[in-house]
This record gives sequence, C-alpha cells and structure tokens, in this order.
Amino acid sequence: MSLPKPLAGIRVVDLGRTFAAPFCTQMLADLGADVIKLERKTRGDEMRHYGPPFVKDANGNDVPISSYFIGANRGKKSVEVDLTKPGAQQIVRDLAAISHVMVENFKVGDLARYGLDYAGIREVAPDIVYCSITGFGQTGPYAPRPGTDSVFQAMSGMMSITGEPDQPPTKIGLIISDLITGLYASNAIQAALRVREQGGPGQHIDMALLDVAVATMSHRAIDYLMTGDIPLRLGTAAAGSAPAQTYSCKDGMINIQASAEDKFRIFCGVIDRLDLLTHPLFGTRAERFTNVAALEVEITRTLADWALGDLYEALVAANIICSPIYTVDQCFADPQIVSRDLARTVVDSSGITLPMIANPIRMSETPVNQVSPPPQLGEHTDSVLHEVLGYDDARIAALRAEGAI
Repeated sequence: MSLPKPLAGIRVVDLGRTFAAPFCTQMLADLGADVIKLERKTRGDEMRHYGPPFVKDANGNDVPISSYFIGANRGKKSVEVDLTKPGAQQIVRDLAAISHVMVENFKVGDLARYGLDYAGIREVAPDIVYCSITGFGQTGPYAPRPGTDSVFQAMSGMMSITGEPDQPPTKIGLIISDLITGLYASNAIQAALRVREQGGPGQHIDMALLDVAVATMSHRAIDYLMTGDIPLRLGTAAAGSAPAQTYSCKDGMINIQASAEDKFRIFCGVIDRLDLLTHPLFGTRAERFTNVAALEVEITRTLADWALGDLYEALVAANIICSPIYTVDQCFADPQIVSRDLARTVVDSSGITLPMIANPIRMSETPVNQVSPPPQLGEHTDSVLHEVLGYDDARIAALRAEGAI
C-alpha cells in the first residue's frame, strides 16, 4: 500500500523570493505539502531571471528559468499577483485563512503596509505558522537592512576562516547562508506544526541569515569562545588534525584524512614513509598538528611521485579516508553518484526538459523523490482561485480588471 507523503494535507502560502525562503518551501513541497507560490505579476520571482545560464526552449532560445530558480522551486503552484492591489491582498488573506503555514522574506515592515505581516494575517488565521526570513531578523539595529549571502559569510567570520593562510579571505562557492537558513526554517516550521497538532497555538518564526551563518560556524566559533584565540584560515586542512588536507600527486589532487594514530601508521606504510613514525615532530596527533607545516613538506615531497589513481586505490584498500578532488562533471560521472540517481530531469508544462538534483532524503516507506517541475509564472492562478478558494468566473475577471492578477 502506498502511504501519503509526510506533509500531505499541509498547505503553505509561499511569499518567498530569491533563494532562502523558496528553498525552505521547496523542502516542504518535497515532503508532500501543497505549496502555493505567490509571485510578482509579470516578472515573478527575481530568481527566474538570475542568469545566465538559462533553460532553452525547443528553438534554442533562452527562457526565464535560471538554475537558481530550478534549485529552489520544484513541486509548487504559481499564482501571479500584484500585492499593491486590494484584490491581491485579499487573495493572500483568503489563502492564509485555509492554510497551515505562510513563509515570506520581504524586508522588515514591507508587508505591514498591506496588512500581510504576522499581526495582520493572525487576524484571519489565528493558528497559522508564519515564518519570516530576513537578512538580520525582526529585531536589532540592523533589522531594516537588506543583505545577500556574501554579507553574512563576511560578518559571521565564515570568510575569515576560508582560504589559504597566506591569501586573503575568500567566499565559500555556494550561497551557503541561504541554503542552511532554508533548512533551519523548514525544521522550525515542522516543529511549530507539531506544537499546533498537539493543541498549541500558531506562532511567528523569525529566521535571520546572519544568525544562521553565525550558528553554522559551530565548533570554529566555539574554539574562540573557549580560548579567546581567533580562528585562522587553514586552507584544506582540518582544525586539530594532521595529516588532514589536500595534497598534489603528479597528475591530480587528493584529499587525505589520516590523523588518528592507527590511521597515520597505516598511511605511512602505504606511502613507504615509516620513518615519519619515529620523527621527533610527528609522534602524536597533537604534535603533528602543531608541526603541520613540516609534515606537509614531507608528505608533499613523497606524493609528488604517485599517480592519483594508484594512490587513491591504495589508500581505499587500506581503509584510509580519502577522495580525489572532483570538478562537477567528474562528480556526476562517479559510479556512486550515478547509482544514487542524484542527477535527474523533469519536463515542465511547456514541454521543456529541466535538470534537477534529487532531494537527498531517503525514506523507506514514504519516499520524497517524486516531484513536479518548477511552475511556469502564473501557471496555476486560475486553478488555485477556482479550486482552492472557490472564486467564481466573475470574481476572477474582476481581479484581472483591477490588475490584481
């Protein structure tokens, strides 16, 4: 018997734009929630246009569907609205009144102008779970400011610990603040739904990308709080461990993690450097980390003569944690990635084939990997107004005449 998805029966009003909020609601959609995405009339979510690259139609022409939009909007319905119009504001209220969750990432105070902030929506939906995602949160001196991922990587200290020690700080090559905020937010929403399910009230969830970026610093930030020492950039090395970094072979690069005492002994045997075991600087894990620069010189000199494939196979056979440094094309060609079916395609309502990355959650009884494509702008406007809200043809026509939809 086929079981419903975990969040089947949950309706979400998605006023998210850009990435963090849409990524949050995409997770809810993957888990079975009915997500209704309200997009700006004519242009839609700004991420539709955040390229190149863009998807191409059958004639090879760009269409406004970017990789960013595909990455955060599968499995949703799209309704086109102009929130400056009273009719569109009423659509939001009517949807909220019959929904469980509302997610938005407007600047602090913007939705209050239309009565669509938490205080306004709570009047029509007292038990709603309302999640606001902003750069700096709903409180504090920076609350009104806009921001993007690079701001939060910089202010959290994330950039300061990323890169080579003798080079300037660098940005992680993903919009990591948005991605992790989306995951935190989806967790918080499900927790709040559980509270409501047990007879508790709805509530407002205040998610800030800066807060999440600081939390993501985790043990590196705790290092500072414990000792007062400012964490430094370590390149590919791991704090407190050695050898635990990337090394160059004669035809490529490999990441090796062999800092534990037993693993270091095995590693030295594989690379024929048993002399390192009796070296006065490398006797213990702590000493190896303290003297990591000297250790790196020794290992780098030895591995320069190895072919990457040979070294990788030898280390894997010895049960040493290691990996080649893949480019993205090499990643998707790896047999493990292929066997896990992580790269997929889906055809949207206009017949365009879109590339997708599978949701990595694997559940034995309620799989989440069957999803619909990201919607065309306004694809579901009429069906949502008719079937979900029960508006008749005359009312929908009046909303079009007003410019609300």
